[in-house]
Amino acid sequence: MDSIKNILKSFNPTEDKYISREFQAFGVHLAETLGDMRHKSLYIKLARDIPRPVLEEALRFVADAQAKKKGALFMWKLKEMGGFAGKR
Repeated sequence: MDSIKNILKSFNPTEDKYISREFQAFGVHLAETLGDMRHKSLYIKLARDIPRPVLEEALRFVADAQAKKKGALFMWKLKEMGGFAGKR
């Protein structure tokens, strides 16, 4: 994942309007890593509501998997870890 400094350097306000906060950048990173850009807004919402260590642990679990649907596996792992119960 890029640092905030690198994200802000490459930020184009006319094209990248969806990234204005750090959690949004992490949500986009989740979507890209999972290969699920179609559900980008869902991952941004998860990055806003669920503590970062929980999301990172689920992402590490999925990153090594050879699953066809990494997004579905990520959501399953979040549910198994109790990530939805720990919303802010």
